[in-house]
Amino acid sequence: MRDMVLRGAMGALGILVCLFAVGALAANPARAATGSANSGSADSGSANLAGAATGSAGSGSGVIGPIVLPVPSPRGLAALAWAATQTGKPYRWGGSGPEAFDCSGLVQWAFRHAGVRLPRTTWQQAGVGISVPVASLAPGDVVVVNRDGSHVGIYAGFGQMFNAYARGFPIGLVPLRHFHIYAIRRF
Repeated sequence: MRDMVLRGAMGALGILVCLFAVGALAANPARAATGSANSGSADSGSANLAGAATGSAGSGSGVIGPIVLPVPSPRGLAALAWAATQTGKPYRWGGSGPEAFDCSGLVQWAFRHAGVRLPRTTWQQAGVGISVPVASLAPGDVVVVNRDGSHVGIYAGFGQMFNAYARGFPIGLVPLRHFHIYAIRRF
């Protein structure tokens, strides 16, 4: 158990480091590219970074087109940071904190601390906020998973979801690739 809590704490520390990096990128996307930067619409949820890279000999023009990066929601990033403070706590069905959480209780609690009121259940959470396509998934987005939309977490970046998974699993990160994405919401 001690090792799982330590791994969870290290994962939370990694999330916080990523949040600072993502926050810096969102604040100034031009620093992420070696070329010029063109900001996308604030409503689009992405920033268009135009830059060029040299390809290998014989690979064509050697120029790579624009790179589109999702721009995370500041409230979503704050919610992710709040959720990370609960790393290692136990899962409890129906739990809404602060001692134990279920999946939707953790998401609701974290977003409430970030200034966003969410409904209590996973299915209710799947129906609020701005719908986001998978290609625009950004840290801080609420990810509803499983074919029936029965589980929810907060995307942490790098293919990881922060969540209260199930009894016997402490609150922390799980690879998103293990799940079918049902809905993505941004707040």
